[in-house]
Amino acid sequence: MGGDGGLTGEEVAVLALERRGWATPGAKERAIREELGLAPVRYYQLLNALLDAPRALAHDPVTVNRLRRVREVRRAERA
Repeated sequence: MGGDGGLTGEEVAVLALERRGWATPGAKERAIREELGLAPVRYYQLLNALLDAPRALAHDPVTVNRLRRVREVRRAERA
């Protein structure tokens, strides 16, 4: 665990990447690979787990709540 509310450096970086806007298709996936050194599938697994973590909500409530809303809409669309 890191010193940022119990988040690891990788978790902080994932949330920071989610705060950014993406101008072109593929730009986010490229940033995931180049900046974080992760496969996009692994990135999204980490992100989904973070959305359920109280420490992530405490660190970045705006981003986490926005992503939780998006996730709920997508789940409702699939149901």
